[in-house]
Amino acid sequence: MSRTRPSILVVDDDVELSALLREYLESEGFAVETAFNGADGVEQALSGQHDAVILDVMMPRLNGIEALREIRKVSQIPVLMLTAKGDQIDRVVGLELGADDYVPKPHYPRELVARLRAVLRRTPRTDQQADDPLTMGPLEVQVAARRASWNEVPIELTPSEFNLLTVLLRSGDYVATKDALSLEALGRARQSYDRSVDVHVSNLRLKLEASSGGAVAIETVRGVGYRLQVAS
Repeated sequence: MSRTRPSILVVDDDVELSALLREYLESEGFAVETAFNGADGVEQALSGQHDAVILDVMMPRLNGIEALREIRKVSQIPVLMLTAKGDQIDRVVGLELGADDYVPKPHYPRELVARLRAVLRRTPRTDQQADDPLTMGPLEVQVAARRASWNEVPIELTPSEFNLLTVLLRSGDYVATKDALSLEALGRARQSYDRSVDVHVSNLRLKLEASSGGAVAIETVRGVGYRLQVAS
């Protein structure tokens, strides 16, 4: 997509709040479209016209969790979830389904924009120049092209999973700490109560094991972080 401004889709049934959020995002340099229920949100998210989605959990027709599930069947577009303040269940379920980040409601617009920019920074536009691939045995990652493969067979990953895999590959035989993974792959400092890294790594581990027939493993180094291993 060759656009001068990142295009953001806001999916929230609160029309007034969506209008305020749209106005704020546009003042920050984003192009914004809105949808007011999950079903319309899924349709617009899969149109190929947007760079990221801000998705509320509590909505009619399809709620945010169901909408995210439908989006992830087809697309790896970055998705930032809006969750009820203190609702850990929605956050964990959203992350397990492939959400890239979440912001509790009521949210501060500046925090939301900061999280959104971080997600977009971690997801380069497709017209960026490709670089040399990262490899470990038959596992290959083309960073700028945002492609991962095992024996040249593509592995479908969410943006956050792809970023985690990139950090793990670059760490080589060294352990990638949870703090480093959170900062470099998720774009934020890790808090003591934050399980985002663990949930994303768990999802990534399952996909890598399934794609490689068990040849790729992510070792858990208790109390420290994770290390990528490929059977020779």
